[in-house]
Amino acid sequence: MRLFIALDLDDFIRAKIVRFLDGVCGFAPDARWVRPESLHVTLKFVGQWPDEKLPEVQQALQAIRADSFEVNFGEYGFFPSAKSSRVFWIGIHAGPKLVELASAIDAKMETVGVPGEEHIFSPHLTLARHAGGSGAPRKNKNDYPNQAFDQLQKRLAAMSKLDFGSMTARHFFLYQSELSPKGSRYTKLMAFPLT
Repeated sequence: MRLFIALDLDDFIRAKIVRFLDGVCGFAPDARWVRPESLHVTLKFVGQWPDEKLPEVQQALQAIRADSFEVNFGEYGFFPSAKSSRVFWIGIHAGPKLVELASAIDAKMETVGVPGEEHIFSPHLTLARHAGGSGAPRKNKNDYPNQAFDQLQKRLAAMSKLDFGSMTARHFFLYQSELSPKGSRYTKLMAFPLT
């Protein structure tokens, strides 16, 4: 099974983002837009994992103790850059508690054999990917100047500052990701409370 760990969005935040997407997706018609039900904030990508070892991951995550925290969704950007854009994202602002949670998850996953992160955690909410491009935020050798999001960038520049509101993160979740020709389908396997 393919696993990742993430925060879910409150319904009112998701609804605001969906209204926004309805208004802007036509400005990048060739992009692969994230389905509304798939919106989440990835904390750790585990990848392929043996079914029989799922309890190890669940036990490790249950040992994490972290406080709940406020998360604000606003602003936007493109990875790896506006000129060589592969990913369109919304910014996430949550202070140090979000980074501490991601670090704690990364450390616990290392104890069960999942490789640790090589790069600093970069919280964001992916909205669209350039067709055929990687979703990774870092530059890679295949990046090149492109016009995939040019019209969208012009439209966004004409808009006022984006603010989708705030929510309190009270849980993080272990998800299963199932790939299909119609896109990934995510299933929550287990919730882990934040105190």
